[in-house]
Amino acid sequence: MKRLILASAALAVSAGMAAAQDVVRLGTEGAYPPWNFINDAGEVDGFERELGDELCARAELECEWVTNDWDSIIPNLVSGNYDAIIAGMSITDERDEVIDFSQNYTPPDPSAYAAMSEDVDVEGGVIAAQTGTIQAGYIAEQGATLVEYATPDETIQAVKSGEADAVLADKSFLAPIVEDDPELVWAGPDVALGGGVGMGFRESDPELRATFDAVIEEMKCDGSLDALIEKWDVSSTHGEC
Repeated sequence: MKRLILASAALAVSAGMAAAQDVVRLGTEGAYPPWNFINDAGEVDGFERELGDELCARAELECEWVTNDWDSIIPNLVSGNYDAIIAGMSITDERDEVIDFSQNYTPPDPSAYAAMSEDVDVEGGVIAAQTGTIQAGYIAEQGATLVEYATPDETIQAVKSGEADAVLADKSFLAPIVEDDPELVWAGPDVALGGGVGMGFRESDPELRATFDAVIEEMKCDGSLDALIEKWDVSSTHGEC
């Protein structure tokens, strides 16, 4: 309860600082279900759309959504095309050198391999990953042959077409695909990567980061964040605040 009171106090202060900004633009990829995707109406949808809208409502901010390709999502934040990233982005030391992160809003999600056969060599084979992801970095460091693709859908197609032996991605992204596609199976052990998923901000916007940090903490403490995580099945829950 004490943490909830402190979070609410911080929110009141930081929201006042952010009030001068009329519209906060939230950048996302729109191609990584269930985290974020474009629905049949052509609108951003998914776990992060619902989370972002709730965070903005609690912070009393007017927010609008902007889609951006993953491989340029950090440069376009830094250059001012939007004000925050909310796009299934894992918190890493490398990224933290360029931008600032909020606290995580999901704990680390295991990465997993999907393939056409459970016997593929995930340590020495050809492994697909989306460009600029923690999975791509991990594959490169482990010595397997990395093939990178601009979108997550392309990594799946690479496996299906035989261009890659397996794909490594967030298990929450792969799980419904493996479940629905009888040709795909899990291969190799799960891999723990990153420090959870958080929002990204320009280093010059500490007040805006503090505003969202406070409402993320509030949602953790009142259980509403865990409810969203369970609804969209994106990760394990945070548990008690």
